[in-house]
This record gives sequence, structure tokens and C-alpha cells, in this order.
Amino acid sequence: MIDIGANLTHDSFDKDREEVIDAAKKVGVKAFVITGSDVSCSQKACQLAHEYADCCYATAGIHPHHASDFDGDAEDAIQDLLRDDKVVAVGETGLDYFRNFSPREAQLFSFEQHIKLAIDNELPMFLHQRDAHADFGPILRLYRDDLQKVVVHCFTDNEKALFDYLDLDCYIGITGWICDERRGKHLIDLVHNIPSNRLLVETDAPYLMPRNLNPKPKSRRNEPKYLPHIVAEVARVLGKTTKQLAEETVTNSHCFFGF
Repeated sequence: MIDIGANLTHDSFDKDREEVIDAAKKVGVKAFVITGSDVSCSQKACQLAHEYADCCYATAGIHPHHASDFDGDAEDAIQDLLRDDKVVAVGETGLDYFRNFSPREAQLFSFEQHIKLAIDNELPMFLHQRDAHADFGPILRLYRDDLQKVVVHCFTDNEKALFDYLDLDCYIGITGWICDERRGKHLIDLVHNIPSNRLLVETDAPYLMPRNLNPKPKSRRNEPKYLPHIVAEVARVLGKTTKQLAEETVTNSHCFFGF
């Protein structure tokens, strides 16, 4: 299995990052894409990808929460990272109108500048969208023909958004949100609409702990070692074996990131 979105730069992993990676590898997670969410985080993600060169890769970008920090210096720093062989996608970038930690104008500007970086560097995009499809969809459509591959990671939106992204030939990242009986029930129906060659899986660790883990972990920190649980849940919903879905998503991950 491949975890296409793990925030392994998070400080909750500072004391036991190596053990966390080893624990995931022991249960079949063979590779990790470490998410970059601002300049310093992206730099650390790249460093970790080199430190754990046998299994880790990185993205480089500025999350919409931090879009206010996007300026010329930030753009130059991200561009430098995109030249590194271990950096396999531009992002995390996009729009988040649920939190609005950065003004929407700043988010829109940052998103479009990231798109231009992806086009210039011929790299795939690792995208975030929450409560912002009305703006996010048209922007993506405007540039889609010039972009390489695109994944809308941690998909939690509705049927219209899903179909719009699939119409744009996007990949869809599914997390442990589908294991949440409170918020994720709609994904059980929607995931059937994702073509088998467009589905990717991720933990978004340390966030989005699958709620139906049994026994429940003592810590609320999500880890890549729980990816097999997510894969098994998605496989169950789709009427596939865990092995089949794992193989399909690994193939998709290799195709998407090119590693």
C-alpha cells in the first residue's frame, strides 16, 4: 500500500517518527508521500524524503490556511524544492472556505500561482478543497488542459463536486473519513462512482483517525499504520478484496507520482 498524504513533518511525530514509519511498513505500507503545507514544512518534508529515501517522497506547496504567506520569496522557495527529485507534486494547495484562516482573495491568488508552478515544472498537483467548490472547480477547469495529473486529496464533498472532478480527469484521494459514521456516510455511496484507475488512498496523519478502529487506540494521533484499515473499509464498500484494492491503488499511485 502507498499512503499518498501523510503529514509526517507534524511535531507530534518528532519523538518517534522512525518508529511510526517502521510500524506502517510492517503492516504493508511500502511508501509515503509527505505533505508540504508551507515553506518550512515543505523543506522539512523534502529533507525527510531524503532521510528515508527507500520509502518516502514529498510535496511542496502552501496550504490555503497559510495562503497569506505566499509572496515572491515563498514562491522562489517552493520553486527551488520542485527541482528536487524527491519532490513529486505541487501542493498542498487549493481553497478552504470552511476555516478561512487566510482571506479568500489570498487563497485564490496562491492557488493560481501554484497552478502556474505546476504547469511550468510539469508536475502533478496535490489539491485541497473544502466548502469552496464554487470557486475551486472553475479555476481548475480553466487551467486543466495545461496541467499534468491532479488529485483532489481527502475528498469529503458531494456528488456534484465528485462528478465535476472526474469530468476533469482528476484522481480522488479517500481517507479515514469514510470510516466516520457521523460525517462520512455519504462517501459510502459516492466511492462507487470513482473509476478504479482514479482512486488513491491516504491517512492524512496525524489527522482523521478512522473512528471505527477496533480496539480503539489510546492515542488520538492518526498514523500511516492505519492505512490498511482504510483500504479494507473501502474494499468492503466496493465489494472487492483488500488485496485487489491495495494493488489497484498502488498502481494508481505509481502512475500518478511517477515513482
